[in-house]
Amino acid sequence: MVIDNKFLDNLLAQAANSERKRTTFDARTTNADNSQRAINAMVPGTIVPIHRHRNTSETFSVLRGKLVSVLFDEDGNETSRVELGPATGNVMIMIPAGIWHTVEVLEPTVIFEAKDGAWEPASPEDIRNAK
Repeated sequence: MVIDNKFLDNLLAQAANSERKRTTFDARTTNADNSQRAINAMVPGTIVPIHRHRNTSETFSVLRGKLVSVLFDEDGNETSRVELGPATGNVMIMIPAGIWHTVEVLEPTVIFEAKDGAWEPASPEDIRNAK
């Protein structure tokens, strides 16, 4: 499968029309594939709660658009804020396991995201409200 601009346009249109203002395309080749590979389309107004992944790092690359990646310490204090997108010169971030993080979408954005192991929903203790 080739991911082209038409595919990204369609994914962004789906995100814009969704209640959550984002949508995900599962980029695994089969359901038996225990990795996490996804293409996520997000538009301004989506809310990505501050969360962490205890058992896996997260790496994502911005294919189109612009967002801010925000990292936090255990006490909820912001420790890093990086603008990402092809036009910014920063196109990928690697977030170690256990680090609290979120994104703020500045313009319609598509990312490719990868994590280790099979997908697991975040548990309530791994999601926090912003201070």
